[in-house]
Amino acid sequence: MCRTGQEPDPAEAEQTAGTDAVFTALLEDSAEELYEAAPCGYLSTMMDGTIAKINATLLDWLGLDRAEVVGRLRFTDLLTVGGKLYHETHFAPLLRMQGELRGVAMEMKASGGQRLPVLVSSLIKHGGEGEPLPIRTTVFDASDRRAYEQELLRRREEAEEALAEAERARAQAEEARQQAERDRERLAGALAVLQRSLVPTSLPSVPGLEADVYYHTASPDRLGGDFYDLFALGDGRWAFFLGDVSGKGPQAASVTSLTRYTLRAAALHDPDPVTALRTLNAVLHERYASGGDPRFCTVLLGVIDFSDGTRPATIRLASGGHPPAMVLRADGSADYLPTPGGLLVGPLPHAPFKTTQTTLEPGDTLLLYTDGLTEARIGPTRAQLFGPEALHAFATDHAPTSPADLIKALAGLLDGFGSALDDDTALLALGIPTTSPPAPAAS
Repeated sequence: MCRTGQEPDPAEAEQTAGTDAVFTALLEDSAEELYEAAPCGYLSTMMDGTIAKINATLLDWLGLDRAEVVGRLRFTDLLTVGGKLYHETHFAPLLRMQGELRGVAMEMKASGGQRLPVLVSSLIKHGGEGEPLPIRTTVFDASDRRAYEQELLRRREEAEEALAEAERARAQAEEARQQAERDRERLAGALAVLQRSLVPTSLPSVPGLEADVYYHTASPDRLGGDFYDLFALGDGRWAFFLGDVSGKGPQAASVTSLTRYTLRAAALHDPDPVTALRTLNAVLHERYASGGDPRFCTVLLGVIDFSDGTRPATIRLASGGHPPAMVLRADGSADYLPTPGGLLVGPLPHAPFKTTQTTLEPGDTLLLYTDGLTEARIGPTRAQLFGPEALHAFATDHAPTSPADLIKALAGLLDGFGSALDDDTALLALGIPTTSPPAPAAS
């Protein structure tokens, strides 16, 4: 500002001119330029996930060309295997329920096989009549944040170790320690008895079918929520299921018991897997969610049919938000069995479930597992999950195999995780023997 009666200061005039030039340059940026060169990724997808628009920033991060993405790929095609599974079972259902999700950690596939950790926020835009329009998604590069979190985790572990050393130095007298240990053993024994009451003590013998199971308890001091079963439906059909309820402790045990016996009764009444899951969903929702204490579970339920007495055996399977089953084929291949459309069982009064179908030839093995396996934290800092991709590689290395050999190998894997396995894990494997005779119909 010039003072009255004085000549303008040349330096001040030059600074003002420079500021005006900056604002003029900003005003010349078009909205399209701001979108394309934004410091974060933007994309818009149709409701089925097809990419309708994507900015240059995200294309550069992933090393992709716009022509091979827009209208050709879906959002899930940009994600890693683990990201796809999480998107299908958690992200997409919650987005449809809430209309918006913010800051969800995922991993995207970049060029050269690299993984790009990102934070994803999505919003379903609605039209004037309330109809859903394309989904708008923002993607932030979380590489620096991931490194920072790992460093924080390492520092925390160092602090915890130092604290543990201090606690050990202040340990009570030997008699008090021994008494506490005796009390803990008594409690662990009581909990073990109760835990065994929640799952079958053994699997039934099924003609023409090999079956094996394994239950790994992460902590002897708390009740887990994993469950499984295998039982006859009659007319050469057998039902099986495996799942996991939310939470731990006595309340989780109560939900486990209710879930297991509800599924058995529902399957015996109607062998359609979808019908059984709908019945369980109604029971859990009425019992817990309607009373303000929502409880839920994930579960895979299937029916194996030997009614014609021949091979291959037909399996119909439905999922309630559970990790997909793995099929190890006699030819040495292994892959996940997609079970689309399944939501968590219990939170909503009505949840859509769908049935998928496959066959088991002699030498094929079907594996069901709970997420304690894939969510085991491994590596020096325990910041890395074992994950679906590692499980797929493990299964491929062991295919073909029998249910008993597969369960034995997986049990050894779980034991090797040690304290990195902080959740209970249930495994159920079913297979057709390579030399089995035709299976008689179950009575």
